[in-house]
Amino acid sequence: MISTLVARRCAAFFFLLAVAVCTSRFVTETRAAGALAVGKCGAYGQAYDFRGEQAARTAALKQCKGECTAVTMKRACAAFAVDLSNPCGAHGYAVRPKISSSLNAATRECYKFGGKQCVIRAWACDAKG
Repeated sequence: MISTLVARRCAAFFFLLAVAVCTSRFVTETRAAGALAVGKCGAYGQAYDFRGEQAARTAALKQCKGECTAVTMKRACAAFAVDLSNPCGAHGYAVRPKISSSLNAATRECYKFGGKQCVIRAWACDAKG
């Protein structure tokens, strides 16, 4: 009798644990879109963990001052680098699966376009990045 009760409790526990894990995964996956908006002279806007890419893009563009372009990210990270010696000059941005690779790629892009002292201005990762 006791072993049946213990078995039922164990089964109930594992069932509830499975439901909790599945639910948390669903919540994370539904909010796994982000965007980085990039503008002139170091202007930027960022949005992450939105339900959809269009909502993230709109939120990022709303934060960015002036004429801006937005790139979206889904389960990834985005970074934006500017030339410290001339913020209105060269810049670069990148979207990659991991933060380290996006930071490196954005800095390389800034140097590629003529930057002399490129630094990271902004970065963001969504729920899975």
